[in-house]
Amino acid sequence: MTVNSRNEAQQRADDIRAFRGELSRLELDGVLHIDEAQRAAVTKHHDALLAALASGFDIDRDPRSKQLSLGMRIASFIGAIALAASVFFLFYQFWGYFSTAVQVTVLVGVGVGAFLLTMGVARRDETGYFTKLAAMVAFACFVLNVVMLGQIFNITPSDKALLPWAAFAFVLAYTFELRLLQVAGILCLIAFISARTGTWSGMYWIHFGERPENFFPAAFAIFLLPQFVDQSRFSGFAATYRVFGALALFLPVLVLANWGQVSYLELDRDLIESLYQTIGFIGAAALTWYGARRHWQEVVNTGVTLFVVFFYTKLFDWWWDAMPKSLFFLVMGLTAILFLLVFKRLRRVTP
Repeated sequence: MTVNSRNEAQQRADDIRAFRGELSRLELDGVLHIDEAQRAAVTKHHDALLAALASGFDIDRDPRSKQLSLGMRIASFIGAIALAASVFFLFYQFWGYFSTAVQVTVLVGVGVGAFLLTMGVARRDETGYFTKLAAMVAFACFVLNVVMLGQIFNITPSDKALLPWAAFAFVLAYTFELRLLQVAGILCLIAFISARTGTWSGMYWIHFGERPENFFPAAFAIFLLPQFVDQSRFSGFAATYRVFGALALFLPVLVLANWGQVSYLELDRDLIESLYQTIGFIGAAALTWYGARRHWQEVVNTGVTLFVVFFYTKLFDWWWDAMPKSLFFLVMGLTAILFLLVFKRLRRVTP
């Protein structure tokens, strides 16, 4: 088996650890027994494979290492955000002291330099954590470049700036396999498509969020993208597209289910809210079913969460003012127990 990425290497190491644990249990239960020669051959093969994976990739070889890796991921995320913010505010602090030529030179130089730095770090960083830090700084510099160059040359702000931001984020994400940058690219792309949708209806682009229906075309595009663009070489990328596509669809539906006056539909407010509440319930259930059918666990989890959110929102609308608060929360607790029993039954019958 050829391993091309750290994610694949980590999955193989996890499989080996799980195999060893299950083999020990089977032997203790008397279900399976292998002779010493076979055991030694398997152990030798696995040890050699783990050593090769460890030398080529920074994998977690035991549960303790996995726990430490989680802390490193959190630290790298916080550090990436902090360094990006530092670059942003550093520019604004001293920007007025530079001439136009110096400003343009600095912007271009810092942007290119940050990208080259990311490439250099990626060649030496087996863990990927420092690459994430450098890539976030590079992305922040690129966003800052577009914004500041627009101000220098007095260019009218436009939603078109979101396209190069999204493109650069995707370049970083796919080059260095960084899902954090993929999320940044997805958010920029959702914002651009939604802004375009808003301008087609006659509003100024920056106000696209005032009409939640503007997000619907972007939601479908993002959710369906992995169906048309193969993501198999990038671990978790397809799942990220589907989750953010679902959220971009159902969060606006949730808003419209409670504030119908912000809809494009020229109908009675209560009718609009009832319509979107129905869409939310049926859509979340359909999303859960479709995710289970395609074996997309992340879609199932998203669908179930959205269904529960819609349900509890409706409970609040029905009974918050009509019930004593103690009784209201008792009903919510009993409803949660009912959900647990239903999901437990479904889990048993699901193939």
